[in-house]
Amino acid sequence: MTAGKGVVHSERTPEYLRGVKKSLHGLQIWVGLPEKLEQMEPTFTHINKEKVPRWEYQGVNASLIAGEVFGKISPVPVHSKLYFLELKSTEQNRIRIESELYGENGLYILEGSVLNDGNTYGPKQILIAKDSSLCEFGLSANSTIYIFGGEPFLEERHIYWNFVSSDKNIIERASKDWKLQKFPKVPGDSDFVTLPT
Repeated sequence: MTAGKGVVHSERTPEYLRGVKKSLHGLQIWVGLPEKLEQMEPTFTHINKEKVPRWEYQGVNASLIAGEVFGKISPVPVHSKLYFLELKSTEQNRIRIESELYGENGLYILEGSVLNDGNTYGPKQILIAKDSSLCEFGLSANSTIYIFGGEPFLEERHIYWNFVSSDKNIIERASKDWKLQKFPKVPGDSDFVTLPT
């Protein structure tokens, strides 16, 4: 989903599933748009999992969820040079990936652990590097990690709640409009989420 100038949506469990035992795994990654596209019309594209590039790299299973890396391109629409990569390892591995990445990057550990410079990092931790050349690490058996990054923008980005922009005035205006409930309503959803203070 590309929010652009703004999108109102609901992320709720359907009524028929609320009393059923279930599990859900998802990562929500926010990516800033280039300044000239920040006010574009919102869009949504669904990509079937079979279209996501998958391959083996240094003994791990790799999937390119979005962007471009390793000479592969994901069909997920993006608006800047970036990548969002999943690595799954069933065995202990040492990964050297720095020659394939570019720009700044983050590494999120879903399960298992990452060993780097004598430190061990576990599930739900995130490592951040301003230089992708630092991306060499050990992976424990049965690990799943996500590496995301790309070329940084020249302009600073600001965030307040769900509002992101290079222009603080746009965020202020959106905040006021939200409080006054000027945003469109989600069909079938009458709840209003108040703006955090």
